[in-house]
Amino acid sequence: MENVTISAHIEPDTRFRVTPFADRAYPFVSLRIGGDLVEIALLAAPGTSEALRSLAAAAIEAAGALNAVTVDVPEVTGRG
Repeated sequence: MENVTISAHIEPDTRFRVTPFADRAYPFVSLRIGGDLVEIALLAAPGTSEALRSLAAAAIEAAGALNAVTVDVPEVTGRG
């Protein structure tokens, strides 16, 4: 990763889109994560597939951790 720090809340309606760019000179994949106000685009070049797999594994781990910490917590319907 390079030097940017971004913070955004993932909401239930967050959208995810993968777009491959098969340019012969510089092929890459764009992974877009977005909502109505914020969109993040991660650009993955050749050689970074393991980093994407690690990102996917971390997201699965985070989902499991969220489920574990919210077992007996009532669902929040809004921010106040």
